[in-house]
Amino acid sequence: MTAPVKPGPPRWYRPRSLRGKLLIWLVPLYLVMALLSGAASYYRYEALIRRFMDELMETLAYSHGAGRIEDIAPLPLLSLARANENGAVVVQLWTQDGRLITSSRSDAAVPLQAKPGHHLLVDEKNKDQLWRVFTAPPGVRANQPRVQVLQSERFAKEEVARRTFFAAVPIALLVPVTLLVLWLVVARTSRSLHSVADHVARRDHRNLDELPASQVPEEIAPLVGAFNTLLARLQQAFVAQRRFVQDAAHELRTPMTAVALQMENLRASVPDGQARDQLAQLEAGMRRAHHLVEQLLCLSRQDASATPPPTDPVDLTALLRESVGQCMALADRRRIEVGFNGQVAPVFRASVSDLRSVFDNLLDNALRYTPEGGEIEVRVHTAGGRAVVDVVDSGPGLPHHMLERVFDRFFRMPGAPSGGSGLGLAITRAAALRQGLSVELRARDDGASGLVARVRLPA
Repeated sequence: MTAPVKPGPPRWYRPRSLRGKLLIWLVPLYLVMALLSGAASYYRYEALIRRFMDELMETLAYSHGAGRIEDIAPLPLLSLARANENGAVVVQLWTQDGRLITSSRSDAAVPLQAKPGHHLLVDEKNKDQLWRVFTAPPGVRANQPRVQVLQSERFAKEEVARRTFFAAVPIALLVPVTLLVLWLVVARTSRSLHSVADHVARRDHRNLDELPASQVPEEIAPLVGAFNTLLARLQQAFVAQRRFVQDAAHELRTPMTAVALQMENLRASVPDGQARDQLAQLEAGMRRAHHLVEQLLCLSRQDASATPPPTDPVDLTALLRESVGQCMALADRRRIEVGFNGQVAPVFRASVSDLRSVFDNLLDNALRYTPEGGEIEVRVHTAGGRAVVDVVDSGPGLPHHMLERVFDRFFRMPGAPSGGSGLGLAITRAAALRQGLSVELRARDDGASGLVARVRLPA
């Protein structure tokens, strides 16, 4: 039993994805920088507020300590809520011997500190209340009051947190905005790269035009330029190859035709027996060589020509009947029965010459491998919602691992009948691809020996 396939990571999270790599590296970096910025803001505001509050408390203490004890009036009382929420200070006036004269908050249980300066003390009555205390030094006169100023520590912490929050909000908003902009920029760049990749994928030996470099980033432009240089070299190589094949085939055609005529003239002068048998073998070899030259010329013309878009619809049934009729003479000589079964009559726009090349080669291949007394049937029907043409023979068939290999140029099966060039199926597939068709070989569905050459027509 096959184990279920686990879903892979999302496309953007793949290690080789540019967006994934940027997010993996930049998101933690942004978060760390945001945390460091928040911590720096917190400590900066804490130092600023502490210094401001300390200076305020010192100024207030020294201003109250400049008078005389006999002139002191009771201070207005201050509520605890106001002290905690608004940061209002509590002022205490003491005598030199430590007796409380007046206080703006009577229930603030903080005794006079013997040591002048700033202190952090807990309220003796309300243990949840923490006071920041400044005790002024004693005055030089005996009738000067001692002053102690209190301010809520809770207010200071809340004020620091509030200011830090408002300072961190823009940074927190900037992180997703920056990541979104980064995502869009990378996505746009990726689209341009995918466009270049699509152009590369559409290139073949018939289309080696330069890749467009107007929309790619400057960093990728050298790569596109290198591809264009390589495509230009490939185009030159293909042109040189086609020119060589054409020149060689043309140069071979004339002397081979002359040799064939000489052999035809020589046949009447050759007596029966071993000499005539050897002449027959020589003629068979010459026919094979002539067939190979014609196939090379056909293949070279297909590689060199760009098929113009068809303008007139083609009746495939009529075309197939003509192809079957042309092969009937050879089929009759070999006592091969050729049938036609047209369940549908497709009509579509295509090149007639390319369609003839496809089906003539398939029929020739079927006749070549079907033994004498065998059967060939051409079927036009639908499969998978598309019209298909099946050329079914009763030959020996092919091993499964050879069904694609036989489409390679100059490939021939071991033990194949003589006379072939190994180019017929290569020419067939090339012509089919130009017209949007697909060609595949498969075993017969009924279990009989033979092969099915299926041509899928355009949707």
